[in-house]
Amino acid sequence: MGSAESAGAAGSAASGGRRGLEEAERVELTVAAVAPGGHCVARVDGQVVFVRHALPGERVVAEVTELHRGFARADAVEILVASPDRVEPPCPYAKPGRCGGCDLQHVAPAAQLDWKTAVVREQLTRLGGLTDGQVDALDLRVAALPGGPLGWRSRVRYAVDGAGRAGLLKHRSHEVVPVDRCLIAHPRIQELPVLLPSGARWPDADAVETVASTGGDVSVTAFAAGAPTPVSGPEVVREVAAGREWQLATSGFWQVHPAAADTLVGTVLDLLDPRPGETAWDLYGGAGLFAAALAGRVGDARITLVESAEQGVAAARENLADLPAVEVVAARVETALARRRVTGPVDLVVLDPPRSGAGAPVVRHIAAAGPRAVAYVACDPAAFARDVRAFTGLGWRLAALRGFDLFPMTQHVELVGLLLPAA
Repeated sequence: MGSAESAGAAGSAASGGRRGLEEAERVELTVAAVAPGGHCVARVDGQVVFVRHALPGERVVAEVTELHRGFARADAVEILVASPDRVEPPCPYAKPGRCGGCDLQHVAPAAQLDWKTAVVREQLTRLGGLTDGQVDALDLRVAALPGGPLGWRSRVRYAVDGAGRAGLLKHRSHEVVPVDRCLIAHPRIQELPVLLPSGARWPDADAVETVASTGGDVSVTAFAAGAPTPVSGPEVVREVAAGREWQLATSGFWQVHPAAADTLVGTVLDLLDPRPGETAWDLYGGAGLFAAALAGRVGDARITLVESAEQGVAAARENLADLPAVEVVAARVETALARRRVTGPVDLVVLDPPRSGAGAPVVRHIAAAGPRAVAYVACDPAAFARDVRAFTGLGWRLAALRGFDLFPMTQHVELVGLLLPAA
């Protein structure tokens, strides 16, 4: 698949000199490169159009959904010339104007991996400042996880409409689409009496959260004005990963793919190669997954976990109570580093920031502490690329990069990068 840089090769609609696009207008166009956000890029008389439900190389009729200064958004509503990578979406709600949760159900599973690889490459060159040769040297291939593209999501939060029906949101909208089943939800979640086929109504709720943990627990929680009300199952669920059992509140953060936690732990340990006696930081550490894994390699050496979310701090302190060498610092990472609540030198850093990334100030503090290696776990290629640029500006290099399809059928991808200082 191409990158967004090749968008200029996209076809134009109709004749020259046409007026500007209008919302709800339908226009025939040829689709070019993949782009972040589950879109492909096209052009209509030079205007950029980001098209969902399309594939590179296709000729489609697209309906304009949004107009912005300099670009438009559209949905492919009719496929005139289809890509060989196109398949029929397995879910009837994964279509224009319906559920916005799955971006890529119309793309063959193998081609979804190529799509995500192309997006990461484009972000690393455009935002990360790497050359094509440097990206080629990383030999990035986004890998699938066990279990297939459906039935993997172990945590699903349904929205509730004005009639009390649970469903999912339209793309870039607060409008609820009532559904009878979510095919990417874990089978035990699909069996729950939450959606309409069971006759379930939620007149007093604005959201319903469901969990099917790797420890075998299944829970349902209703939310009204942000306040949770347990409906069924335990309020604390068990997860199994990194050779340990974890206890977490149902609304606490945990990876939503059952194979994700062990996949990420194994990759971080492989890239960092921790040695006995090495000290470590686990930044944005959550419940302590990476801190526990590092402790198994470095022995009694000091490990500092920094987390700001109250639930995450509580979970880390409870779940890591048997590891006295692990210190849990309740603070924002940038604050803890700037105010020297966490100080170097340190040998290893695991950096697992939110979707917005770590940011240049955090990168500078890490580099100043002098670790021999940083493992960066990223859920957003753009934020990762910007932080890579911050590291390289300080003389570091992206030495290795692995991608994983933790979120099949969606545009999201998880990355684990190894950053090394100058020799």
